Formats: sequence, C-alpha cells, structure tokens
Amino acid sequence: MNYFFLALTALLAVGVPFYMFYPVRVEQSEVKTRLAYLRERKDVVYENLRDLNFEYRAGKLSEGDYESLKNNMEEEAAALLAEIARLETAPGIYSPKGARV
Repeated sequence: MNYFFLALTALLAVGVPFYMFYPVRVEQSEVKTRLAYLRERKDVVYENLRDLNFEYRAGKLSEGDYESLKNNMEEEAAALLAEIARLETAPGIYSPKGARV
C-alpha cells in the first residue's frame, strides 16, 4: 500500500510539471496595420467621450473634472483623426480601406 502512494506521488511529481510546461500550439492573430489600430483607438475614445458625458449628466463628476477630461479626450481624438487622414492620403502607402498595398 505504501508503494502505491509512493508511485502515485512520483507520477504526480513528474506529470504535473510536464503538463504545465508542455508547449501548446497558439493560433496567430491577424497583424494590424497602423491605420487599423488608429481607427480602433478612435472608436474607443468616442465611446469614452459618450460615457464621460453620461457620467457628468448623472452627477458623478464635477464640472471642472468633466471639462478637463473632455478636453483631453477631444485632443486625443483630434490627433487620431489627423494621423488617420495623413495615412489615408499618403500616396502608395495604404489603400482607401487601410490595407497595405
């Protein structure tokens, strides 16, 4: 009976690290272009602006905090839009849909 528990313990001592560190095949995700990243970031900033407006109207933010946060987010959105426009109009770098040519 003691040999059974000894064998079980040895099997676990070898099996658990093997199970934990066994290499697993990971699927590759699609590589994003800079333009795709910027468009996603723009959507996030717009959503954050909507949430900020809701929080302010619900009375959870003071007017000073609201204005400060809103100005920061609007500046970030403007910078994103400017870079998106620059990349979309750059000749030969990106197609109109943002895929690399």
